[in-house]
Amino acid sequence: MSELKQRKKVSPSPKLSEDLHKAEKQSSHGEPSGPRNNNSQSSFPRDSRTALSLLSLLVCVVLSWFLFQQSSQFAVMEKKYHLLQLEIAKFLDVENEVSLLSQKCEKAKNLMEQLEDLQVLSRVKYLQEDIYSMKTLSNSIIKEKEDLQKNLTTIFHAVTRVEQNTASTAKDITLKIGTVKTDVRRVSGLVSDMTSLTDSLQTLEDKVDKVEKKTIKNIGNLLTSSIDRTAKLQNLASDNSRRIEQIKMTLSDLRGDFNRHSDRLLTLESDRVRVLKTVTFANDLKPKVYNLKKDFARLEPMINDLTLRIGRLVEDLLQREKEIAFLNDKLSNLTRVQNEIKDMKDEITKMSDIN
Repeated sequence: MSELKQRKKVSPSPKLSEDLHKAEKQSSHGEPSGPRNNNSQSSFPRDSRTALSLLSLLVCVVLSWFLFQQSSQFAVMEKKYHLLQLEIAKFLDVENEVSLLSQKCEKAKNLMEQLEDLQVLSRVKYLQEDIYSMKTLSNSIIKEKEDLQKNLTTIFHAVTRVEQNTASTAKDITLKIGTVKTDVRRVSGLVSDMTSLTDSLQTLEDKVDKVEKKTIKNIGNLLTSSIDRTAKLQNLASDNSRRIEQIKMTLSDLRGDFNRHSDRLLTLESDRVRVLKTVTFANDLKPKVYNLKKDFARLEPMINDLTLRIGRLVEDLLQREKEIAFLNDKLSNLTRVQNEIKDMKDEITKMSDIN
């Protein structure tokens, strides 16, 4: 930068020397006699000085403008250089992220291969479908709650205007409150049924644990008897343990569904309490009450769905009881086999005594 400035400062000097030579030539050629020549000679150096000063000013302005442009260009180049450095850093970060993603993809592929080997993807898909259905139901319930809240806000605004006419409709309100109380009692009965179902599930789990212990003992006793029979019994015991694990998984799923349904019942009860409070204040507004009836009609199919699901849970429990009965039959068969083995041992001992 300093070398460029020095060159630019030195460059206008030949122009100034040429202007000075021209002025001297004009002064040397223009020397006629008389007073007019004296006046022209006195005015000429003034004009030449002004011209030289103007030229010097122009040269300075041009040089300053040129330097300003170059400085702006250098600033732009520096900004571009910094931007390039930032982009290079971002590119390196992106490369690192891509490498990390590739590693994660490889790990995910390995996990997927392991899952395919274990044949768990079908169960995972089934669970994902159940989760998606539950999410859709929860979203629908949330939307209905939002609609109810909007209706409640409109009712609160209207209640301030109709506080004087609430006394005449108190009898109708009491009748409707009685119907709602009966519905709440029905829901409480369903809750008691669910608690009884949980107790039965716990008893079933205890029975399953006892069955597992018995099967392990029977397998240990049968291993001492013979190699062929023990192999068959081990296969049967492994099948039984797998079925028991499946039953446990289904029982855990049923517990999760039960908890979800209980939470939903609590939310529905809270919504009903709020609706009852609003009905006591704004029963005179017939169109608003009609809208609330529609909302209750929407909630009834949800309750019916819950009852249907509870019935399905009961059916599943009955199926599990059938499977447990089947396992008990197998255990009885195992005891028969043990008795036969004991008889065979007795016969073998008798034969050995005879020999």
